[in-house]
Amino acid sequence: MLLLAVDTATPAVTVALHDGESVLAESNQVDARRHGELLLPSVDKVLAEAGVKLEAVTGIVVGVGPGPYTGLRVGLVTASTFATVLGVPVHGLCTLDGLAYAAGAAGIEGPFVVATDARRKEVYWARYEDPRTRVAEPAVDRPADIADQVVGLPAVGQGALLYPDVFTGAREPEHQSAAALASLAVERLAAGQEFLPPTPLYLRRPDAQVPKNYKVVTPQ
Repeated sequence: MLLLAVDTATPAVTVALHDGESVLAESNQVDARRHGELLLPSVDKVLAEAGVKLEAVTGIVVGVGPGPYTGLRVGLVTASTFATVLGVPVHGLCTLDGLAYAAGAAGIEGPFVVATDARRKEVYWARYEDPRTRVAEPAVDRPADIADQVVGLPAVGQGALLYPDVFTGAREPEHQSAAALASLAVERLAAGQEFLPPTPLYLRRPDAQVPKNYKVVTPQ
């Protein structure tokens, strides 16, 4: 087994390589505006550090969000392209689940909350019973609107750190980790669990939309 994991659903451009036993190499950079520029060089770096060729990869793991439209699709398109070229499966995982798994490695047991920055003064979030068990589907809300649901709970992710008045138990990790995502995928593969398709989990419409009263002009 040799899994290449990528996630661009948050400001973190994160890549990792996992051989089924441990993480061989990883790269983590935080830049919300340069996902497209940073992802492929990060993949090259991780492969080089591990001393393997891309052709040796047996599966792709990708975070499917929730996340903003532009950044999220960079990782998904790249993962799907690699999978097609290599003829290997691509395994989708909720980005929040990866953060929850990383929180468990950092010592959080549960229950707790994962929240990432959704912009527009909102967060993508979900509650967890433990680092491997999400208790509800991810949602997007204004922090003040969910204050009564998260009060007193430990919370991880950039969204929690941005709104400490609501997420009073905010703590690290702040950003997504492809290493954690890959480790979670290894566990789920071993257990025979299903994965998500490599399609984006947006939770809301993209920022770019066709203006109202837009007139389509076709040639005569």
